[in-house]
Amino acid sequence: MKEKIFTIPNVLSFVRIGLIPFIAIFYFNEKTYLTVLIIVLSALTDIVDGFIARKFNMISALGKALDPIADKLTLLTLLTCLCLKHFSIIFLLLLFVVKELIVGIEGVFILKLTKTTYSAKWYGKATTVVLYLTILILILFDSLSENLIPFLIFISSSFIVLSLIMYSIMNIRRIFSIVRKNES
Repeated sequence: MKEKIFTIPNVLSFVRIGLIPFIAIFYFNEKTYLTVLIIVLSALTDIVDGFIARKFNMISALGKALDPIADKLTLLTLLTCLCLKHFSIIFLLLLFVVKELIVGIEGVFILKLTKTTYSAKWYGKATTVVLYLTILILILFDSLSENLIPFLIFISSSFIVLSLIMYSIMNIRRIFSIVRKNES
């Protein structure tokens, strides 16, 4: 049976991806409130698409892949934008990219072995929330004390590292389980 591509949750994920250029345009044109409005709209569509997918049984393999891609692209864009005003954010951006590359490679490997995608875990969702909060604070309070920025970077970095460790442990266990099963 062929899976539907244009479900409400998937369309909302496509909308989130479509909002990304507007975030960058408004940010670079110093339209702070419009930037925040688009970020909040993006976050709300993220929450709504997950709710609809679960409530109305519209969970799909495409949705499981598309939803986190929309999140990652949005966060990547926001962190890149922030690096231009607060160069110290570069560490957070690089850590985010490294984590996503590692977990992404693990995920592709598992997908090839199992033909299955897995949903986000609580630690991935918590990391996303912390990153969004950090980004919103930095955008809304541009004149934030330079002493507070390293604290926000530390908190966000800690969540990224926690998420990387937890996903990697889970993924490595899955891989070893599959390998052992195939050897039997």
